[in-house]
Amino acid sequence: MKTLGVKLAALVTAATLMVPAATRAEEFINILTGGTSGVYYPLGVGLSKIYADNIPGARTQVQSTKASVENLNLLQQGKGELALALGDSVKLAWEGDADAGFKEPLSKLRGIAAVYPNYIQIVASKESGIASLDGLKGKSLSVGAAKSGTELNARKIFEAAGMSYDDLGKTEYLPFAESVELIKNRQLDATLQSAGLGVASIKDLSTSIDIQLVSVPEAVISALGAPYIAATIPAGTYQGQDVDVPTVAVVNFLVTHEDVSEETAYQMTKLLFENLGELEAAHKAAAQIKLENALTGMPIPLHPGAERFYKEAGLM
Repeated sequence: MKTLGVKLAALVTAATLMVPAATRAEEFINILTGGTSGVYYPLGVGLSKIYADNIPGARTQVQSTKASVENLNLLQQGKGELALALGDSVKLAWEGDADAGFKEPLSKLRGIAAVYPNYIQIVASKESGIASLDGLKGKSLSVGAAKSGTELNARKIFEAAGMSYDDLGKTEYLPFAESVELIKNRQLDATLQSAGLGVASIKDLSTSIDIQLVSVPEAVISALGAPYIAATIPAGTYQGQDVDVPTVAVVNFLVTHEDVSEETAYQMTKLLFENLGELEAAHKAAAQIKLENALTGMPIPLHPGAERFYKEAGLM
């Protein structure tokens, strides 16, 4: 029996040695994104190609999800190595906000980089008479799908303004396109949308009826704090918009988890900033990703691998 055991051990050792080194070192990177028609998915595809081409032994995959909240819960469970998520969702996940969809603090999350901002765009029909946040009182507003990233943005903005949904005449929880159709049909006064500038839904609305973009006051932005930042919707972004409109933006983040190796996190961070041109070809939103802004408003601890890169780059 002892001889048989020795022979089996030798066979296992020999089989291991026969496996190519690259195969033994294979690194699986599953990138969690969002719906295929959004920004997260094409950026995830771009990152997937960059990592597959530049990380030896890397095998990458892009997973379409319901975006921020689902992505962060999946990372906590170890069901992904990298994800895109809105900054306020990341903050609430770290804190374990049950109302936002996090049953307990997601303590395994680690930061990679701040990437590009989503602009909070509050748009009303001109005939509604809404010209300010306060003017929404008693009116009907769509705040996005319940517990979506957009709806979390809406709740926080109302809270910072000393308001709540109770101040509205009616609250709708609808996707962007449905909200716009109701405004066109005079069944809804306004919509709040968290998206990139020039989002198709608001462009469609502005070419159909006269609109009013509602500004977010500086006092509200200050009350919100990180990860929200002051932003401007430039004049001419939408038809009939002839002035700049101050608003607030929330930064999107690339997030990983603590069980991802330091070297992999380092490579994911380094290759992101070394290949921004290629990433911009995947989606124009990547044009707003800047190394100097990579740590702005980071709501969770950095992964040690990302930290190593930022120290090398002189940011820390």
